[in-house]
Amino acid sequence: MRNLDKYKGVIPAFYACYDKEGNISPEGVQQLTEYFIKKGVKGVYVNGSSGECIYQSVEDKKTVLENVMKSAQGKLTVIAHVACNNTKDSMELAKHAESLGVDAIAAIPPIYFRLPEHAIAQYWNDISSAAPHTDFVIYNIPQLAGVALTLNLFAEMRKNPRVIGVKNSSMPVQDIQMFHADAGDGYVIFNGPDEQFISGRVIGAEGAIGGTYGAMPELFLKMDEYVKAGEMEKAREIQYAVNDIIYKMCSAKGNMYGVIKAILKINENLELGGVRKPLPALTDNDMAVVEEAAEMIRAAKATYLL
Repeated sequence: MRNLDKYKGVIPAFYACYDKEGNISPEGVQQLTEYFIKKGVKGVYVNGSSGECIYQSVEDKKTVLENVMKSAQGKLTVIAHVACNNTKDSMELAKHAESLGVDAIAAIPPIYFRLPEHAIAQYWNDISSAAPHTDFVIYNIPQLAGVALTLNLFAEMRKNPRVIGVKNSSMPVQDIQMFHADAGDGYVIFNGPDEQFISGRVIGAEGAIGGTYGAMPELFLKMDEYVKAGEMEKAREIQYAVNDIIYKMCSAKGNMYGVIKAILKINENLELGGVRKPLPALTDNDMAVVEEAAEMIRAAKATYLL
């Protein structure tokens, strides 16, 4: 019997951590992992979009995951995104992830060339075959990958007994309902869009994975608590405050993940570096956005965390 409870909760997407030379910082990775343990989140989603995955080498991704696992020590559910834009590297990362004892691996579909669904299924199943004792999560993010998970493709993938659910980052919240209804109770559908956290939870998502959770995990944990208790007015009030913070973070000229890392330096004393090119670095003018967003987070926590 599969243990799906370990996936049901708030799972922040892990940020890429760099040193002053722009290389992966093992120390930064370990500090960020320990930060998430202290905040009480369910787990972490490593080497995904928030981890700037398409700009990391195979060795970079291995270094990140090794240091997450070194610090997590069973205190977090760890889902490792292992997709590269070729099957060979993806399988290598899947095998490596399983050797470290992660709870699950995940993968987007291959990008750039538009592959038929049977080729996407083959790609995912090949990756999964390299980690035969590890759960597999489909990552559906059509606005970036250029390919949407269809019900037919999802049904095909459920023939693989290691597939346990979908990280659904498509914008229509109805997709969560459709995947949940089609798969049944033996699978977990994760809400992806942070701005729709409570919407996704209400319509059927039992877990949630998001890129802005790390900047303010307490607020997402409190929303999750209110949703479970049926206190939707309170949950909605926090969702609106969180969305205002997200809009503010997205208003900088530099990349949003650079903004988040700068916020974490101010609010949590974490040194995680910037972002990797070609993602745009923060400008001097962006620091006003960073300061304002950091203050908005502090104010929201003071207002909503009783």
